[in-house]
Amino acid sequence: MSAGGFGPVIDAGGTRFAVWAPEATQLWLCLFDQDDRETRLSMARGEEGVWQVHAPGVGAGARYGLRADGPYDPDSGLWFDPDKLLLDPHAPAIDRAFVHDPMLAAPRGQGEDTAPLMPKGVVAAPLPAVASAAPRFQPGGLIYELQVRSFSLLHPDVPEALRGTIAALAHPVVIDHLQKLGVGAVELMPINAWIDERHLPPLGLRNAWGYNPVSYFALDPRLAPGGLAELRDTVAALHDAGIGVILDMVYNHDGESDRLGPTLSLRGLNARAYFRHEADGRLINDTGTGNSVDCNQPMVRRMILESLRHFVVQAGIDGFRFDLAPALGRLPDGFDRDAPLLTEMRADPVLGDRILIAEPWDIGPGGYQLGRFGPPWLEWNDRYRDDMRRFWRGDAGTIGAFATRLAGSSDIFEGTTRSVNFLAAHDGFTLADCTAYADKHNLANGEDNRDGHGENFSWNNGVEGASDDPTVIAARRRDIKALLSTLFCSRGTIMLTAGDEFGRSQMGNNNAYAQDNGISWIEWDARDREIEAHAFALGQWRRRCAELTDVALLGEGDVVWLDEGGQPLSVAQWEDPARRRLVLHFRASGLSLCINGAEGDFLFDLPDGPLMVPGRSMMPQRRSVIPEGATAPD
Repeated sequence: MSAGGFGPVIDAGGTRFAVWAPEATQLWLCLFDQDDRETRLSMARGEEGVWQVHAPGVGAGARYGLRADGPYDPDSGLWFDPDKLLLDPHAPAIDRAFVHDPMLAAPRGQGEDTAPLMPKGVVAAPLPAVASAAPRFQPGGLIYELQVRSFSLLHPDVPEALRGTIAALAHPVVIDHLQKLGVGAVELMPINAWIDERHLPPLGLRNAWGYNPVSYFALDPRLAPGGLAELRDTVAALHDAGIGVILDMVYNHDGESDRLGPTLSLRGLNARAYFRHEADGRLINDTGTGNSVDCNQPMVRRMILESLRHFVVQAGIDGFRFDLAPALGRLPDGFDRDAPLLTEMRADPVLGDRILIAEPWDIGPGGYQLGRFGPPWLEWNDRYRDDMRRFWRGDAGTIGAFATRLAGSSDIFEGTTRSVNFLAAHDGFTLADCTAYADKHNLANGEDNRDGHGENFSWNNGVEGASDDPTVIAARRRDIKALLSTLFCSRGTIMLTAGDEFGRSQMGNNNAYAQDNGISWIEWDARDREIEAHAFALGQWRRRCAELTDVALLGEGDVVWLDEGGQPLSVAQWEDPARRRLVLHFRASGLSLCINGAEGDFLFDLPDGPLMVPGRSMMPQRRSVIPEGATAPD
């Protein structure tokens, strides 16, 4: 049962179904038996365009879909076609994964019945509510981003039956790895049911990331064969280990794409109500995917809020990351952090204390909104990524930007740093590939290397791609360690993408969304144990450093910036384009972070005594914060 009464609601005599389709002229509930024979029940239109029907004797496990009739005029945003079986937007589960087929996009009258091609919704009773508790994760901790399938599919210590599923995350070997890293929360890339983009099957490719949803409630059966209960049990196991769970949600668009896309759910029920359109009826495409969900429409906002509550109440989710988040707050005159949906999220009694993370950009007008979401939102900070990469690449004049990002990006945020600091994410080069490729290598995506970011602020240490030269290998390992040290020594929330802690490569592919294969699967047996040990030491060290996990922005009395001789940096030194050395000294604790971006080793003269810092590395001076027996960050 959904929180607002939409979808299937089981009662003593059967199940009531309700769906919103304000411009439809007729709706049918379509029930399917075990042999896929269909029984249709006419639904009655009620207030506000909500259609309902009660199905006697129907209970948990029943499979169903919807059909809608009405005007067919795609130029005006109307796509009604009773030959298209539709997924109920509030269906709590589906019986199988979506598979793209051109027939799903056939114009009315030119195709066949799509019921054999469509997953069916599954009636399910709600799980008991999870006891209310504060989120396990708090800003300032480490977020570990992962794609469920690629993360564990090749893990040799995870039982084969669990590999590639949400349940694998609850396995002790996975939890042990997360705890050694000091992970505060795992962020699961989309786990809702999705469909491949239409251009992928002819290329022999599949969507590997999930950013093409069809349902906002049902989980993808490939990732969660055990359904919502599998997610709930996994969350409970992670919570017992002190680790929160954040879901990556895609409310900016759905998998029905542009005018040539398939009719699967929202489009067939009422595209003009669910999606944003130009005055002439054309779909607005502020997402680059073909359509944009109308997040200001009251019923759409209700659906989004109910889906978020669904995962909090029934699975205990700690928070959410929102893909292309400006789409959630774009009004007719531009982005507004107080737009209705964003205001309702903050005020909601179930959602108000959850962790909310924005990807603060899309491709629509005024789409770059970094720093403008306001409290309590955390925001992905791509300026942190780019400035830190440019410094370690060796770009001139980057010391000031490096220092600003290290300290929490006070030029972007006020009062507290709401920055999610990251050096690599699912979208772009892996951390290791930043040190091994100067250019992207995306030919495997079938788009002639045109896709993906063109400027990655990366470098290759003299050889493009794989190398067996010991000197090149050592230089890359040194640079990966420096990047990891930079991330773990940064003030505020930090994010690490799975596999970057041990040198995972995607062979230079910086847009591996279509690579559900060895390019994106994490090879646990091939991990670099030296880099992994370095990351483990950093993770344990950071947890003891309140100076870094504190999200309050630093004041002049809190820190002093020093040169390598232990003297406060002068204006001339800050402006020196060749400067590569810097010290961040915390007055209260005495912790000093020493950055040596130059090639040679250098003896820093610090308040607590001299410290030799290897070339192209960073180190802390206060040894008491290093876990006993661990390797100090270098």
